[in-house]
Order: sequence, then C-alpha cells, then structure tokens
Amino acid sequence: MASSSNGATSASSTLGGSSSSEDFQQILDERKRKRMVSNRESARRSRMRKQKHLDELMGQVSELTKHNNQILTSIDATSQLYLNVEAENSVLRAQMSELSTRLQSLNEIIDFINSSNFDQAAYYHPHHQINDDTFMNPWNSFSVNQPFMASADMILY
Repeated sequence: MASSSNGATSASSTLGGSSSSEDFQQILDERKRKRMVSNRESARRSRMRKQKHLDELMGQVSELTKHNNQILTSIDATSQLYLNVEAENSVLRAQMSELSTRLQSLNEIIDFINSSNFDQAAYYHPHHQINDDTFMNPWNSFSVNQPFMASADMILY
C-alpha cells in the first residue's frame, strides 16, 4: 500500500500543482483582462481628449476666419474711403490751381489798372467836361492799391 499511497500523494500533489497552475493562469487571465479594460478606457479617454482638442481648434479656426473676414471688410471700407478722399483731394487741387490762376489774373488786372491810373492822371484832355472821374473810370472809386489775397476759407465749394 505504500506504493499506492505514494501514487496518491503524487497524484494529489500533481492535482494540487495543476490547480495552483490553473489559479495562476486565472490570475494572469484576470490581470490581462483588467489591463485590456484599463487600456480600452485609457484609449477612450485619449480619443475624447483628442476630439475635445480638435473641437477647440475648429472653434479657433472659425473665430479666426470670422475675425479675418471682419478685417478684410474693414480694409475694403478703409480703401474705399481712401480712394474717395484721394478723388476729393484731386478735385480740390484742381480747384485750387484754377483759383490761384484767377487770383493771379485779378492781381495782374489790378496792377494794370493802378499803373494806368497814373497814366490817366497825367493825361488830361481839355474837352472832357465831367470832373467826376468816377463815371468814366469806375475803378478809381475803389481803393485798388492792395492786391487780392486768397485764404483757405475762400476755397469752399
């Protein structure tokens, strides 16, 4: 019986060994399953973070595009105003040039009248009976010794 007892002990130790091996395998399987669940959860959180980051970036793109469009609209409006001001300045420069030419012509006329007043005063015709020179030369009634001067207030159209 000793041999059978040895065999039973040997079988039971083998069964005990396989049982502990199965327990060990179950523990490993459980750890593997927990690791897989943990990895899946971690991957899900990572995907959620990436999606959140992508959504934030898309929001920023949308805001920056909106802001860019506002800037472009502002630039277009400012450019149009600039072109309008340039056109108005061009008209004003042309008017200023024309008025300067007129002023110069008027000053030349005044200079001519002033110089001819001296010539007329020196020239006396005895057949003229009107002593009042105002009717014959209306420019004599004004004080035209001063040339006309232009000011910025005069150039308003």
